Order: sequence, then structure tokens, then C-alpha cells
Amino acid sequence: MLRTSYIRLFLLLSLFGITACSTLTELRLDFADKVFGREPPNPPAELEDIQATHSVKMDWSSNTGKTETFDYTPALDSTAVYAANAEGEISKLDPTNGRQIWLVNVGEPISGGVGLGAGIVLVGSSKGNVFAYDISGKQLWKAKLSSEILSVPRYFDGVVIARSGDNRIYGLDAADGSRKWVYERINPALTLRSSVGVVVDSGAIYAGFAGGKMVAIRADNGKLIWEATVAQPRGVTEIERIADITSLPVVDGALVYAVAYQGKIAAVDRASGRVLWNRDISSYSGLSAEDAKIFVSHTLGAVYSLDYTSGKTFWRQGALSNRRLTAPLPMGGVIAVGDLEGYVHFLTREEGKFAARVQLDSNAVMSLVAGTKSNQLIAETRDGGLYAISINENNVKPTPAVSKPDTEVATEPAPARLTLPEPEISPSEMQEPAVPESSNEPNSERSILFQNKDSILLPDSNNQDNSGPGIRLPSPEQQ
Repeated sequence: MLRTSYIRLFLLLSLFGITACSTLTELRLDFADKVFGREPPNPPAELEDIQATHSVKMDWSSNTGKTETFDYTPALDSTAVYAANAEGEISKLDPTNGRQIWLVNVGEPISGGVGLGAGIVLVGSSKGNVFAYDISGKQLWKAKLSSEILSVPRYFDGVVIARSGDNRIYGLDAADGSRKWVYERINPALTLRSSVGVVVDSGAIYAGFAGGKMVAIRADNGKLIWEATVAQPRGVTEIERIADITSLPVVDGALVYAVAYQGKIAAVDRASGRVLWNRDISSYSGLSAEDAKIFVSHTLGAVYSLDYTSGKTFWRQGALSNRRLTAPLPMGGVIAVGDLEGYVHFLTREEGKFAARVQLDSNAVMSLVAGTKSNQLIAETRDGGLYAISINENNVKPTPAVSKPDTEVATEPAPARLTLPEPEISPSEMQEPAVPESSNEPNSERSILFQNKDSILLPDSNNQDNSGPGIRLPSPEQQ
């Protein structure tokens, strides 16, 4: 009996990876990596041959360097593509051919994607520093935050918004990096480590947090506008109760959408924070919205097309199970998703059928962003590969799906069109949307506004009648 007890204790200590110098934060992150590691718990679905209806062309490819355990997203405008790596390098590339224009090194590992705005290039480091460069590669300033920066810094109206790994959101002066305000909140004991950042639109910042919460705060002073409950934690154990929002919210008109891991997808009114509908769909990577439709990658690998007014399903593509899909990227008549083996899959917008497929390399696709043309995307893979590919409808007989830079890449041919399986949607997923009951939990956030090196603690404010997006925000002097 005593021996059995020792064995159980040893296994428990091994699972948590406890060391004499481990902090509580390190323990939580280590535990999350062990339980929700990068390797899928089940093998990815074997890819069936498809009959391509579109052709894919690789416009160019490049390699931006090591990524290690960080997740990167490139940034681009009409004149350049910017990318970063774990060795601290920022690359500026020509968007027409992928050739390097300049390369700078910040002197420490970059831990998040590149942000871009008003001629400023922004990155965050694993040491908690935000670096700002101009478009010629000259460093403008450096600002120190409380912990590593795993997400993309954003720019809005003279303010740089950066989110640190301890879930604080900072507003920095874009001119010199000085701190203007900071928003912080208390998190549950167990959370998932993710590179989730923030979205800024019309003077409001939208961010998802652990426990299924989404907030809107003001970009000028960090004051809370509203808090919404996207998903309620459910289950008996702490692991079962994880309902973190690990992907970016998506703003579309008067609504903002968010989806939680082990939780729900919800549509929230931007002015009031009221949940208009929700339904049971779990996602780690996220969603997109375009032209009255929502596209979401389920945690288990299915891709959904939903009605933006109710959340009802238009179609479900279930042939990509356990393939660790990226967030979907709408591209006109097709939807693109990347997977853990370096494939980019293109699905028809109206039916969800496979239109094309191309393998970039053998490493997982980290991110997909829209390119400089409407039919082009930029993809970045786990080994630092950066690819620009374009897609066009093509009635010509498909050719093999092996591609080289600047060559035509057709998709994997097959003698017959793939027949999609009958969607296997659980009753809980197909239930009518319901508005969750309001939470009675006490507020756990605060905002600190910095003025003349002093800090002013802003009062909690859940009921802002005139500070929602689309409504003119009062000036700071009116507060």
C-alpha cells in the first residue's frame, strides 16, 4: 500500500514537472504544454485525393529563420512584407518576389508576430520589450513591459497597444514608447498558454481572456467599456473547466465575434456588449467573418460556415480531423486553411467542398494572411518558411500537386470527385442559439492611466451608455 502511494506521488510530480525553482506561473505553463502539447492526441486524418476545381501558383518563397516554440504572423502593406524570428531578426521583403530589402536584429528573441501602422514596425520580445522601427529599419524606441509578449503589437491613432503574457494590455505613446495606461485583470488558476492578442477598431480594443470572457476597452485611456461572457466554464476538474478565448475576436459591422476553447462561439453587440447568440463550438485557432458568413476551425479539425445572424450551420467540412487547422482565411469564392503537415486547403465558399490543395513544406502552417492581391495569401510555417501563393478557378485538367517557386501548382488529382461525409453534428452543436445568463462574478479588472509619470486608477465601469464602438467616444477631459 505504501509502495503504491509512492508510485502515485512520483507520477503526479512527473506530470507537473515540479522543480525547486519553479514559480506558479511556470508550473501552469509547463502543465498546459504537457496536457495540450503541440502534438495532437489523435493521429491526423489521412488526406483523400480530390478533383481540383482551382489551380494554385506559388508566386515566391523565402525563409525568415527559426521560430522555436513561438507563433508568428507576418505583416504587409502595398510596399513590403515584414517577418520576424526567434533569433531576434526582423526582415523586410519585397512583396512581388520575396527578396530581402533589409534585416535588423533587436538583440533578443522576438516572441510574437509583427505589427505595422503609421510607418512604424513593431515587435515584442521574450524579455518583455516592445521595439519600434521605422520603415527604413532604424530603431525608434524600446519599451519594457511586465512579461514576454507573445502576440502582435497594434497601432491606433498615436497609441501602440501591446499585450503581455501575464494578460496585461498596455497603451504606449507611439512617439517615444512611454506608458500611457495599462489594463489588467485576475485570471483563473489554470489557463492555456497562447499567442492571443488584441483587435483594435474605431477607438475600441477587443480582447479575449481565460474563463470565456471578452472585453472592450478604450484605446485612448484603457478604460473598460463592457465585458461579455462568451463561454461559461463547465466540468468537474480544472482541465475540464478551461474555457479560454485563445484566438482573436473578429469585428464585422455592428457585431464582434469570439470563440472559446472547450466553449462556445458568440456574437456580441459592439455598442452594449450584449450577447445576441451563441452555440457550442470549440476552437483554439479562431474564426473569420465576411459577407454575412462566419468561418471557424473547430478544435477537432472540422471547418464550419455559419450564419452571422443566428449561428446556424450552412455547411461543415469534416475531412480534416485532428490536422490542427489555422483560422480560416476568406478569399472570394474559396476559404483557405493551413494544417500541421504544411498543407493549405482551399474550400468552396458556398458548399465547403475541396477546391484545391498544396503542400508548402512538411512543417505546420502557423498563419495565413491576405496578400497584396485579392487572390493571394501569405503563409508562414513552423520552420520559418514564408510563401506567397495565389489561386484561380481553372477548368483545365489537374496536374500533380508538387510545386516549386514560380511554377504552376495544381492540386492532387483523383479519378473521381471526393464525396463529403454526412456531417456528424452532435445535438448540442445543432441546438438553437441561446443567450447565456449574465454572470454574477465580481469584476476582476482595473485600468491605470499614466499622466506626467503618475498613475490614476480608473473606476470600474460596466455600464457605458455612450462609449461603445460606432458611438462617439468622449474625450479624456470629459471623463
